[in-house]
Amino acid sequence: MADPQPAAEPAAPVRVDTWIWCVRLTKSRSLAASACRAGHVRVNGERVKAAQQVKPGDEVRLFHAGRERVVVVRRLIAKRVGAPVAVECYVDNSPPPPPRTDALAMGVRDRGAGRPTKRDRRAMERLQGRMR
Repeated sequence: MADPQPAAEPAAPVRVDTWIWCVRLTKSRSLAASACRAGHVRVNGERVKAAQQVKPGDEVRLFHAGRERVVVVRRLIAKRVGAPVAVECYVDNSPPPPPRTDALAMGVRDRGAGRPTKRDRRAMERLQGRMR
């Protein structure tokens, strides 16, 4: 069987919002453009607009979904590709994601038990870690 051919590299430079979407760092191009407008995208340390061009060797920092992604552009692509091909287009230097915390223990009240008393509320807050 023949290996699937990766997308051909474009001759022209690619917009940063398009590239971020193509390599699957964001779910949609509009989210990538919104991140650029909000100042959550930096190329080589500088905030950029969505139309900024990227080239191989550029460091792209994206703060998205509560996490910072730091990637170095290895290859330019102009069309969205599958995840295995997308990973080949950048070098991921991101810090490891924060550990997932289990759901905090919550005080569960029986249905129809009425409003919690002040004592019950304080016990629930203590369980949730909101008490001083």
